[in-house]
Amino acid sequence: MTDEEARGTNGGGAGTSGSAGGLSARALTAMLLGAMFLFGLVRIAANVYSYIADREGAGLATSQTIAWMLEGSSLVAWAIMLIPCWFTVQYIRPPRMSLLAAVAIHALLAIPVSLGHVALMVAFRAVLWWAMGMDYHFTAPQGSPLVYELRKDLSAYVELVFILFLVQWLVARYSAPPVARTERRTLAVGDGSVTHHLPLDEIEHVTAAGNYVEIAWRGERLLHRATLSALEAELGPAFARIHRSRLVNRTSVRRVVTHKSGDFDVELESGETLRGSRRYRENVAG
Repeated sequence: MTDEEARGTNGGGAGTSGSAGGLSARALTAMLLGAMFLFGLVRIAANVYSYIADREGAGLATSQTIAWMLEGSSLVAWAIMLIPCWFTVQYIRPPRMSLLAAVAIHALLAIPVSLGHVALMVAFRAVLWWAMGMDYHFTAPQGSPLVYELRKDLSAYVELVFILFLVQWLVARYSAPPVARTERRTLAVGDGSVTHHLPLDEIEHVTAAGNYVEIAWRGERLLHRATLSALEAELGPAFARIHRSRLVNRTSVRRVVTHKSGDFDVELESGETLRGSRRYRENVAG
């Protein structure tokens, strides 16, 4: 019986022009999103020390730990909201729809995205403050804290949409094209307690031997319980019958020498020569 095994490597998303050093779409996406996260870390570091400086300037004491917890919880919340934002940018953009329609839909989506970010951020802070034996209170310098966060999140969402659109465009254009996957068929041949899975393209020729067939593979001779006719049907057109008791792999044929009788000799890549019958000459013609 034959079975199949995949040959080749996994491909990435298709690119339209070249590749980014052979990176797959998944690897290139991870690299770009990782760069985004690192940029976010640099940005919150600046916010942390700006926050500390502002409070000290106002005569208010604070700790770096609290400042980092405030900014870090916001960054982690945005990292989670990145998942739904990725798909909205993927489907709500030109040329899937007009630019005006895409802008209008994203303007409406900014509100639920901001609410999701605020909910996650507050939840993280509540847990962190609880772990430190304190209570977290969701407040703002002035007015409603929800409105205060919404104003900040609107600009963050616009920036995020633009960056995600750029990342997806770069991945589509510069990721390595997928590597074609081809199927390599094999033949399972029992040899005592060992079962060989012989790639069909490595089998050189097959000879009938009573209720068995003798398979020439990598310089070895393996017996396989099958009739030559049954195995010929199983192996397919890659093998040609050159004699009533012999099949040969077409890719192993180096040259064919025809005699006056019409019979012929098939010289193989291994250097072995097989006799063929004239009634099968057309199977290896040309």
